[in-house]
Amino acid sequence: MSNRPRYITPKHITSDEIKLIREITGMTQKEFAEFAGVSKRTVERWEYSDEEITGPITVIADLIIKNHDLPQRLEVPEKKYKMRLWYMYHDFVCTILDVDEMERKVEVHNFITNPLFRALGVNTEPTFEEYEEFLKSRCFPETRDKLKLELKKLDLPFYDPIMIIEKTQGRMADDDFWIKIER
Repeated sequence: MSNRPRYITPKHITSDEIKLIREITGMTQKEFAEFAGVSKRTVERWEYSDEEITGPITVIADLIIKNHDLPQRLEVPEKKYKMRLWYMYHDFVCTILDVDEMERKVEVHNFITNPLFRALGVNTEPTFEEYEEFLKSRCFPETRDKLKLELKKLDLPFYDPIMIIEKTQGRMADDDFWIKIER
């Protein structure tokens, strides 16, 4: 059996490396704390520590050093249109869709590389019709037996994928994807 490490991630980092990462990314202590999911006080403590810093921050630091633009790629983009859909896998954001229903425009922001986890797969510039098909795919079919009963259970007057998703979060049996709608 070999003593070589399985992964190339560091076991620890130093206060100078924390400062270097903030310098590379142009982040304040507060911004870095928000990105790393810790308090500003924790970042201050790391930066003034004489001891080795261990834990999950070492992996985050390693990823940022190797991918300087990672924090920018993970930023929530400015909302372009009135409606925003967050396509989620468990509690992980996979895709954000900004939608203008009146102008029939859709803008896609993917935050995951695996197309199977993206709202529209490999399609990064969908037509409005393709977007509508995606919505229908997250609802019970319009041809469902006893459709009126299903709509009544949801207190909906007619079949509308957005209204159904607002009630069901687009949750389907046997998958862990769901949709949050922001208006």
